[in-house]
Amino acid sequence: MPVPSERHIHLTFQKERHSLILGIHTPTDKFPGLAQLLPRVAMEDRTVIITSVNEAWARPGSLLDIYRESFKNGEDTEHLLNHVLIVALDPTGFGRCNVVHPYCYLLEVKTANLTSATRFMSKEYLELVWSKLSFQQRVLELGYNFLYTDTDMIMMRNPLRHIPVYADMSVSTDNFLDARVPLTNPLNTGLYYMKATNRSISMLRYWQEARPRFPRLNDQPVFARIKHELVEKLQVRIEPLRTIYFGGFCQYHDDFDKISIMHADCCIGVDNKVHDLMDVAADWKRYRSLTRKKKRNMNVKLTWTVPVRCRKSIHRRKPVRRH
Repeated sequence: MPVPSERHIHLTFQKERHSLILGIHTPTDKFPGLAQLLPRVAMEDRTVIITSVNEAWARPGSLLDIYRESFKNGEDTEHLLNHVLIVALDPTGFGRCNVVHPYCYLLEVKTANLTSATRFMSKEYLELVWSKLSFQQRVLELGYNFLYTDTDMIMMRNPLRHIPVYADMSVSTDNFLDARVPLTNPLNTGLYYMKATNRSISMLRYWQEARPRFPRLNDQPVFARIKHELVEKLQVRIEPLRTIYFGGFCQYHDDFDKISIMHADCCIGVDNKVHDLMDVAADWKRYRSLTRKKKRNMNVKLTWTVPVRCRKSIHRRKPVRRH
């Protein structure tokens, strides 16, 4: 991310809420205050959950509200909210974050306007997705593991229970097949877990340095093009996550007993994501309201409401559904 010529640090600590404003900064302190904030957010094993928002995603009734509410309606997930760090990409998003959440960090992306509903693959969108990698690298350098999730997700169960301990990076997939060689599964960097290791730090650095080789691409297709390089050159272990636990609108399973996260992938437009995620949230609440006996004795298997608006947004009829 470009560094302004005027060097000045501006930090604001709020008495009751552990929020940080990142203004213009020096190259040697690119993310001032982050080292002080992370211990307050992290779990005992030094893991934090990171998501990012702008004004469009943080406004009332939008993706941030759905995301946070899902922690409260999940199974053994509400406590995880205490370990979520929301990275705001504009002042309006930061202000809204402070209203609803205790841990907010303002990362101002000076080179693009991110205050509107950022359209997929626009210049603003590209700046958004690339700015997060530098931030995440610093989190690792400070010795913290992280689970990054896009905000267009619903948390149903603790996802960390399905993260393999042996991998340097575990990443979600658009669709998953056991029969495939692991890295041939289409990886989706809307959700990934990284350990704080030298290999992981090198991986994020390599990923960012690959950007000029693939102009006008966002982080995900660039990652897809370099994933084998990462394994061969850096000796990292990258593990795809199964869609039975980490589902999405590209592919999901009608297995309510196993799902941990539902992601509004294969979807363009904030309003479309909000609409279809609300349907998913309603389906999940219905499932949660059933007793174990009712779940066992049901004659008709529970199914997710088809995310029609999201499918239309990418000109497809229905997602891949696995039973």
